[in-house]
Amino acid sequence: MFIIGELINGMYNNIGKAIKAKDKTVIQKCALEQLKAGADALDVNCGPASRDPVSDIQWLTQTIQEVTDKPLALDSSKPQVIEAGLKVAKNKVIVNSTTADPEKLNVLISLAKQYNTKLIGLTISTKGIPQNKDQRLELAATIVAACAEREFPIEDLYLDPIVLPVNVAQVQMKDILESIREFKIIFEPCPKTIVGLSNVSQGTCVRSLINRTFLTMATAYGLDAAILDPLDRDLMDAAITAELILNKQIYCDSYLEAYRKK
Repeated sequence: MFIIGELINGMYNNIGKAIKAKDKTVIQKCALEQLKAGADALDVNCGPASRDPVSDIQWLTQTIQEVTDKPLALDSSKPQVIEAGLKVAKNKVIVNSTTADPEKLNVLISLAKQYNTKLIGLTISTKGIPQNKDQRLELAATIVAACAEREFPIEDLYLDPIVLPVNVAQVQMKDILESIREFKIIFEPCPKTIVGLSNVSQGTCVRSLINRTFLTMATAYGLDAAILDPLDRDLMDAAITAELILNKQIYCDSYLEAYRKK
């Protein structure tokens, strides 16, 4: 499982304040704590309240790169903000994200090719959130076809089925899981799969339990990557153990500790 730490996001109070004050210490501490907990990459999002997201994404990117060379997922709904981050990025980058909207696809595939990055594709369009598996597969096909047409490597594409909160979309949970499996079956070469995990528990009172249960199930359906809170130790233990059960990790009595030291 490729883990992207979600905590460098301006929507969190401490990060939002640090961005506004240009306090590198808070940002760098958050980055290093997530990496120590097992994150393979870091999501970088200046948040919806940023008054100057172009400048803020560049400052965040440069600040994090001072303490790590791990990959960064530049996270914004605005292509110009992602491009600004790409211009100062020295680390490997994941563009987070495009949708199936043709105009946005064209821009972000071009940026991903220009800067030699990986790309997250959300199975969503201007029509809104998909309501079933078939709609997710249709949107996924649009994204994959656009990447293939523009010669973007499909193996560098991560498809996101759009995880919804279980408390308002319980009937969709099985479709979301099955979409993860089918994304990898119907396309050749197959793209990777990713979820924004915390969405599944939004608004619930047992967030950690729901997050780790969904992640374990999604792993069995073939999930490759997740954007999540790596400081939730129970969640990380569940992720590691799920891969052990699927024979993706070698068992030893100290397998949790061994994984964290890899």
